[in-house]
Amino acid sequence: MRVVIAGAGKVGHSIAVELIGFGHDVLVIDREAHAVAPGSLEGGFLLNADACEITALEEADLGSCQVVIAATGDDKVNLVLSLLAKTEFGVPRVVARVNHPNNEWMFDEMWGVDVAVSTPRMLSALVEEAVSVGDLVRLFTFRQGQADLVEITLGSTSSVIGSRVGAVSWPPDAVLSAIVRGGRVIAPSPDDTLETGDELIFVCAPDQEPALQLLLAEG
Repeated sequence: MRVVIAGAGKVGHSIAVELIGFGHDVLVIDREAHAVAPGSLEGGFLLNADACEITALEEADLGSCQVVIAATGDDKVNLVLSLLAKTEFGVPRVVARVNHPNNEWMFDEMWGVDVAVSTPRMLSALVEEAVSVGDLVRLFTFRQGQADLVEITLGSTSSVIGSRVGAVSWPPDAVLSAIVRGGRVIAPSPDDTLETGDELIFVCAPDQEPALQLLLAEG
């Protein structure tokens, strides 16, 4: 898979190294000539250019990318790149970093963003996940699909404890994607039995989240 990442700071560099390790073809764009230390992006490519310039994106051959990641520390740059990637180059998947929580509402399909990743929201979600049982935690939002990735931990008095996955009447547009149990990730089957302490991961339409929480709440 070919991936272009804008921003060679700590976030962009870390993503690049990870994707290169998975065998993907990665190009990092940054306007600072010395943004990446020599040898620190082994297996990847660096383009010294402005990610908001059409000529730079043409040089990066954005039209051949499957994924573009706007990971700079400037929300304006991330939005402009997302819009150009989607409208001018037809990139199938655009992921954008949200630096300031007040700007999160702009990172949607109107700006070409398929997935918006807000670091403050992710951190707060992880805190909530660590301290809450029976409360639905929204991990992040798939903007284009109008769906959320949510997590809920089953308490001992939840009405679904002991039930088979296939026997539970899940709300429409709520798909159980994984069960995290004792450090293991389980791909749920209809015959799996739900247990106390299970962390359930769903892809869910926002309007079905209250019904999902009610179904799994403490009795």
